[in-house]
Order: sequence, then structure tokens, then C-alpha cells
Amino acid sequence: MTTSFSKILVANRAEIAWRIMRTAKAMGYRTVAAYSDADREAPHVAFADEAVRIGPPPVGESYLDIDRVLDAARQTGADAIHPGYGFLSENERFASACEKMGLVFIGPPASAIAAMGNKAAAKRRMIEAGVPCVPGYQGADQSDATLEQEARKIGLPVMVKAAAGGGGRGMRLVEQEAQLAEAIRTARAEAENAFGSGELILEKAVIDGRHVEIQVFADSQGNVIHLGERDCSVQRRHQKVIEEAPSPAVDPDLRQRMGAAAVAAAKAVGYRGAGTVEFLLGSDGAFYFLEMNTRLQVEHPVTEAITGLDLVEWQIRVARGEALPLSQADIRLDGHAIEVRLYAEDPYAGFLPQTGRIDVWRPASGPSIRIDHGMTDGLAISPFYDPMIAKVIAYGATREQARTRLVRALQETVVLGPTTNRHFLIRLLEHPAFAAGQATTAFIGRYFAGDALKPPEVTDQHWQLAASLLWHESAKRYPPAFRGWRNSNPEPTPIKLAVGDVERAMTVAATTPVPATLPFHIDGRQIIVDLDGHTVRFEDRTYMPPAAAAAGSDGKLRAPMDGRIVSVKVAPGNTVIKGQTMIVLEAMKIQHQLKAAFDARVESIAVQEGQQVSNRTVLLTLATEAAA
Repeated sequence: MTTSFSKILVANRAEIAWRIMRTAKAMGYRTVAAYSDADREAPHVAFADEAVRIGPPPVGESYLDIDRVLDAARQTGADAIHPGYGFLSENERFASACEKMGLVFIGPPASAIAAMGNKAAAKRRMIEAGVPCVPGYQGADQSDATLEQEARKIGLPVMVKAAAGGGGRGMRLVEQEAQLAEAIRTARAEAENAFGSGELILEKAVIDGRHVEIQVFADSQGNVIHLGERDCSVQRRHQKVIEEAPSPAVDPDLRQRMGAAAVAAAKAVGYRGAGTVEFLLGSDGAFYFLEMNTRLQVEHPVTEAITGLDLVEWQIRVARGEALPLSQADIRLDGHAIEVRLYAEDPYAGFLPQTGRIDVWRPASGPSIRIDHGMTDGLAISPFYDPMIAKVIAYGATREQARTRLVRALQETVVLGPTTNRHFLIRLLEHPAFAAGQATTAFIGRYFAGDALKPPEVTDQHWQLAASLLWHESAKRYPPAFRGWRNSNPEPTPIKLAVGDVERAMTVAATTPVPATLPFHIDGRQIIVDLDGHTVRFEDRTYMPPAAAAAGSDGKLRAPMDGRIVSVKVAPGNTVIKGQTMIVLEAMKIQHQLKAAFDARVESIAVQEGQQVSNRTVLLTLATEAAA
């Protein structure tokens, strides 16, 4: 039966909202953006045919509020909703509410979302369907004591995982017995906050395996096919960093077997639309079901690149009641595609998420390069949402061609403002193990830990470049004849710069050359410079008094980013030891443990649980025993 609709509300934001709208408009549909106050000026909102506010920035009061989203559909007369990924995309209550309201939900039926949305229930169902599963525990008894006991039965290492949700949240790898109780506690707390459920499952950790997922598609006529695999093994903190299709570890026979298992998984829950069945692939060639994501994936562009298909178009056609456009025998995989996730985060500071305004955004372009983003100059990276800036995708006839094109695209992409992982991504792609197709889930931990994860050195040349740029830009305020003028003989101009706690004094003359193409941005007393793919923020201290004590050495614990205080674990007068967690800060849906940098006594606490704080806010003050 064909279902008609004419206006699609996209219940999501940023790059995925913009991407969905492009296909919807090309197919002749009108589009509606539902936005929070934080996204009022976002490009996807301007691109939509209509836009409606759904609330303030916190997700619980906007993008996760079912009533507000449905009310936006009523206001605009939208008769279909595309949920994108994240937020309400895997919420069976939302899918059911759309159906009850007479809206077409461009996604799977609520029953399929419910069946696969809980990892414990999904795993039990997959075992019944004969899909290979990782040994583990997915029982109803959720007491800490039972989980600890079951983990010991399985044998370490184990994965503690949230039964609901995904994206690496509520997930902990436990390799030592002493870590078990804390891993269960923090995973449960993070899961409750991110997904509204603290239910956990345990799985035997397959060390040095690969994360390989199969893209499936189903229609309402009972046809189910797969579109090949994606390799998502390169991860940090269980979040994907690089995705590629096809996998360098999968041959045609393995692809056929994994594809058949994925199709069986989809059929077992009466699936419809786009879905992804995720597997863990062992070094021995054995594969195990992990979970099924009942939505479009972040990494879907690499599948589109090698199949030549538009998966959003397929989603819309299936939602209209049409049969799949192709059969399994019609699917052809051609060439290779690799995608990286460009994030506002500092890989050299524990992958700490960053917030702030994007001052300059110039994405690369070129043959077989695709950049999905929702960014523009002046747009802020908000603490309320995931800090992904863009997805950068390269296609090639061979894997090596795709890899080299992607490296160049990252090198030519300019993003100035908050620190990003761009330099780190280039390092990953250029590493010999990745270039050889040998990266497993242990790749980043093995090759980019400790001293190997240090930021690039800010050289003498870099300091001089920053000083020269600053001088030349300030000199533009004066006529050429007066630049560098003195009432005596012309002299070089003294300039004092700082990067963090490191301060340097230099001199610059009018004749000092500056590269014409070096990307930079001046923001007040700061100059942000792109140096070989790494963004460095220099502070102009030329006319400032001597710097105060180094950050942290004054005994003040400051917020490393905007966020919300989840827990204060100490009180005034408490003695703390180096490495002890004092405050838990939540930002971008992740809980960060803020720890003591030295043995001390808590002198005062300036915040309370539930409080929203800005970057660099003083949270508490410590006094050393000597000072006390």
C-alpha cells in the first residue's frame, strides 16, 4: 500500500539534518527544521523551507521532548518525520506517537526499535534466531553484586555496556578486578543520564578484533537485503573515528556469511527501512553480533560512495510503501571510501571536548571528496550537543587512492576556533598499520598512547610566524609610510606571546616575511594559527603585566569546558591525594572525572551539584599541607 506525504519535518540538527533535507528537496518534498535556541542561526535551519523553535538548548527540553517535536509538526502541517540519528531516532515511544498522530515515521516500526533498542533483549532474540553472539550476561538481575559475579564467571577482560543507547556512552572496558565496581557504577550513571535507563549487560571482550557492520535495508513487502560492510575498527573510548567500506579484512565469502546473518537479524524483528547490524570480527575469522542500530548511521556516506545509492532516498521510498529498488543480486560494490569524524576536541589532552565559536570554516573540495557538515563562520560549538563539526569522506578506485585523497582533504580543510582533532586524524591515516589495512580496535591504544600522543612541537619558526602575523595585521591600521616608524632610527618591534604557560619574547621588523596562505584568525589578544594541520592559540602579552602563576598551580580547580556539575565528591577540610576524583562534570553527554593534581586539603568549594558552569570557572580551591 502506497502512503503519500508532502512535507517532512527533520527531528534532528546540524550536518545530518542538512543532509536529509538536500535529498528530500531533490525528491520534491518541502522540509521543516525543528530547532533549539542554540541552533537558531545554524545553516540547516536557514536551508529548510520552514523552521520552528522547539525549546531551549538542553536536549531534554528540545530535541528529546516528544511533545514539543510533535507540536512542531502540527504547527507546520508536516505529515512525515525523519529522525536522523541520535536523539529520538531509536525511541519506540516516538515512533508510536508519530503513528498515532497520523504522521509517517521515516524509519522502522516501533516494534522493531523496541526489539533491538535494548541490547540485553536483542541479544537474547539473536541467540534464538541463530545469529552468532559474544558470550556474556544480559539477565534481569541488575544488582552490582550480580554483575560483578557474572563478570568473574565470563572472565576478564569484559565490556560493561549500557543496555540502551550507543555511541560509546555507558561503556567501560574492564581488564583488572580492581576496576570492576567503579566501571559498573560509572557506566550505570552515564547510561541513566544519556538514555534514561541504567540497565547494563556484560560481554566478553574480544581483544584486537575488528568492528565490522553490515548495512541492511528492508521494505514492507518482506524484502530484506544488505549493502555490504563497513569497517569501524579505529575507535577511541568506544566511539568511531575512522570508517571505511569495504573492510580490508573481509573477503567475498565472509561478506556473504556476515550479510546473511545481518539479514536474518533484520527478519527476526520484522524490520523495515535502513538499519545496521554490528559485529565483532575476531582475528580467527569468527564474528559475533554486538547490536543493531535501527536508524541511519553517521558513516552511511561510505556505503553510498561504493554502491552509488542515496540511502535517504531509499528510506523515503520505503516509507511511502514502495518495494526496494534493487534485489540482492543487483547490488554492486565498486571502489573504496573512507570517512573521518572531525571533532572539536583535543586529542592531546585526553580527547577533551571543546566549545566555542568557529571563527573560520573553509572545507576542502576536490575530486571524489564529500564533506557533510552543518557549519559556518561564527557558529558556536555548544556544550549541549555532540562536538562533531563535520564528516570528511574520500572515494577512490582503490583503498590507497581513497586514503591519500582523504589526507589531502584534511590538510586543505581550515577550521579555526576551538581545538580540533584534524592533526590527529591525519596522523592516524598516515600510520603504516592503517595504510596497510591492519588497524583493529586496539589501533589507537597501541600506537597513540603515552609519548606517542604528544602534540606537535611549537617551533621557533612557529613563534616567529605568529608574531609576524600579529605585527603585520596591527600595522594595517596605519599608512604604509608610518608602519614601524620611530622618532629615531627604525627598530624592530618587541612582541611577547604565550601558548598556555609558555611565554616567549621576540622582535619583528617591517621586512619580516609572512606566508600569504597561512590560515589564521585574530580574536582580541589572541591569534589562532593553523600550523601543519594543528591549530595553535597564541596570546599577545606584549602590553600585559607579568603572568600570574601557572594554571592549576594556584590551587584552583577550574572547569576544563562548559558543562554541568554531576557530583561533588569532597567537602571543605577533606584531605585528597594526587589522582583522586573530586568533581564529576558532564559535558556533551559524557562524564569527566576532575582529579587532584597533587596531595592537598580542600579549602573551599564554589559550586554545587546540578549547577551549569562555563569553561575556566573555579570549582574548588586546594591548599597544600605546607600552605595550611
